[in-house]
Amino acid sequence: MGVSATVPDRARTMRRTATGLLVAMAGVFVLSSQYLGVHPSVGYVRAFAEAAMVGGLADWFAVTALFRRPLGLPIPHTAIIPENKDRIADTMAAFLQDNFLTPAVVARRMQDMNLAKAVGDYLAAPAQGDTGIRLRAGAGALLAEFLESLDPERLGTQVRGGLKSLAARVELAPLLGQMLSAAIADKRHLPLIDSAVRWAGLTIEANEDLIRTMIHEKANGLLRWTGLDERLANSVLDGLYKLLAEVLVDPEHPLRGKLDEGLSALAHDLVHDPEMRAKVERAKNDLLDNPAVATWWIGVWERIRASLIKTAREPGGALGGQLGASVAELGRVLRDDPRMQVQLNRFARRTAVGVATRYGGQIVRLVSETVRRWDARTVTDRIESAVGRDLQFIRMNGTLVGGLVGLTIHAAGHLL
Repeated sequence: MGVSATVPDRARTMRRTATGLLVAMAGVFVLSSQYLGVHPSVGYVRAFAEAAMVGGLADWFAVTALFRRPLGLPIPHTAIIPENKDRIADTMAAFLQDNFLTPAVVARRMQDMNLAKAVGDYLAAPAQGDTGIRLRAGAGALLAEFLESLDPERLGTQVRGGLKSLAARVELAPLLGQMLSAAIADKRHLPLIDSAVRWAGLTIEANEDLIRTMIHEKANGLLRWTGLDERLANSVLDGLYKLLAEVLVDPEHPLRGKLDEGLSALAHDLVHDPEMRAKVERAKNDLLDNPAVATWWIGVWERIRASLIKTAREPGGALGGQLGASVAELGRVLRDDPRMQVQLNRFARRTAVGVATRYGGQIVRLVSETVRRWDARTVTDRIESAVGRDLQFIRMNGTLVGGLVGLTIHAAGHLL
């Protein structure tokens, strides 16, 4: 904002200076014309002022004719920039394409650039000091803003749909069967069996009263009258506890063998039995179609998103530190690994050449169409703001050079 405001002000100042110099020469000319007889040197002053006015007016006309019609008169070949705006736009676009956006030019300009090392130096250096803190904070804030901009329900639905589509294409039964077979072969299923046996024992212990009640209800009247139903219940419970203890401590217990046989048969059926595979697929699809699963996943995603946002916004938090450390480490790799630099520079060069090849025409067309859409006043103001100050120097130089030329001609006329 400050730059755009300063340039027009400086151009306006120089315009006033050039105009003031022209007015001053006119004043000198008028004044010297009245005192020509006082001294011969006054003639030289008058000649200088006269030629300076001519040079200043000529350059004023030339500079003004670039941007507008002098004094508003419809003089041919004036207001050159507004009248030729479209041709200027096409020329700028052609210049841009011919000198910057051709594949050969892009490849040549990037040939000697070590872009990877420059990026590495920048990323590695900010690891210390305020710049590193700002970099980490900026990365965390950017991640947080990105996560906040996402529609949680829509994104959760999209991710769930993607996961569901992926899971629907994967036949689950053979995968489970192969995993189970590999676990049995490596004896990795044994801890699961031990856990299942312990779980069974704890379940029986927690439900002893229920088991006793069931035995009492199933016993006939004679057993209940003699009290044998209680002894029967105790015997059943003791037998179950003893069986589970023996299975737990004896790796060669027959029940373990039966469990191994059952698991092996299950693994075989999951891979080779079409009926079992179809049953697993139906169960999988029913689970994926269950609305409760969708609700559960959206809740999980929202908790993950909220946690990431909170962590990313914490100043000096773990996520910011991890991002900063990762960025610094990446910078050190890029800075110190010449082979990595060669590969990345080659990739960047090929990418830039590809962009120039595919989109160079579209880029220059965008430039041309953008300038064409500007109104004539906008184009004039922008160009004048950029070069107006230097153009006013032309006026001042024209005034002074014209005066010197007039002075020289006047002196040569007297000498000859």
